[in-house]
Amino acid sequence: MSNLDKIEYYKIVSKILENPEFKKRNEYEHHGSITVYDHSLAVSKLSYKIAKLTKRDYNAAAIGGLLHDFYYKPWQGHSKSKKLLEKHGFVHAREARDNARIYFPEYMNYKIENIILRHMFPLNKIPPKYIEGWIVTLADKCVSCEVLFHPSFFKYLFEFRK
Repeated sequence: MSNLDKIEYYKIVSKILENPEFKKRNEYEHHGSITVYDHSLAVSKLSYKIAKLTKRDYNAAAIGGLLHDFYYKPWQGHSKSKKLLEKHGFVHAREARDNARIYFPEYMNYKIENIILRHMFPLNKIPPKYIEGWIVTLADKCVSCEVLFHPSFFKYLFEFRK
């Protein structure tokens, strides 16, 4: 990313990054050793770059990418048994959208809400409505795949729990 793009990107997302509630995601484990904060930032930056390169709404892609995992509380390590459709993968997009409405109403519009709500496609059955939603969905999958190359992932994957 060029220096001008970095300046523009941070101008778009700085209020979110500085928000104390969003900063709490530095304490939420995502996959492997990455935090939700770092994961969301990586998805947001990649989404911004792709949207800008393809002449799409890079503001919406940057914001939607940053808030796509802005769910209520950490889900890792919680052993409470839930029905399949109540598990994190199925519900966190709606939680993130609802949370974003509470903490960042000034950024919310139909496109950004759709980006957040639909980023888990195909796990969530309804696909994104906008190309920016597809960009964030694909960026999320790409960034999430990085965990496959981290040694701690294999320990996590093959660890037997009591």
